[in-house]
Amino acid sequence: MSISSRFAVGIHILTLIKMNKNGVSSSEFLAGSVNTNPVVIRKIMGMLKNAGLVKVRPGIAGAELAKDLSEITLLDVYKAVNVVQDKELFSIHENPNPQCPVGRNIQHTIGPIFEIAQTALEKALGNVTVEDVERDMIEREKLNNKMLRNE
Repeated sequence: MSISSRFAVGIHILTLIKMNKNGVSSSEFLAGSVNTNPVVIRKIMGMLKNAGLVKVRPGIAGAELAKDLSEITLLDVYKAVNVVQDKELFSIHENPNPQCPVGRNIQHTIGPIFEIAQTALEKALGNVTVEDVERDMIEREKLNNKMLRNE
């Protein structure tokens, strides 16, 4: 099982809105880039709006950033799209056998380790902005274009 794709799609949406700043970033346009249904985009856009990351106006096509990408961390996006609840990134099976020494102790043994791992992940995400992602994407696109010209 992996973390919900809403996280990656949220980053995709924010980056595309910034890179398409002169165009209209409608849910249909964004869905074309993500290669998904506009309904999915609208749902995630609602989450990003509730978190104060984008502005959308009813009846008007398009969205705009509510903050500069340098002010939005990956942790902000992660939390905005409800990837996981606090201390619940890793699930532990709920009903292990209490008659077994492993079943009796597994939750108390690995639970704290899972909490430490989630905290480390969230700290790492808090140190990267969506602007960092955009900058890397622009550099990769320049390299791709250079490679295509040399063929």
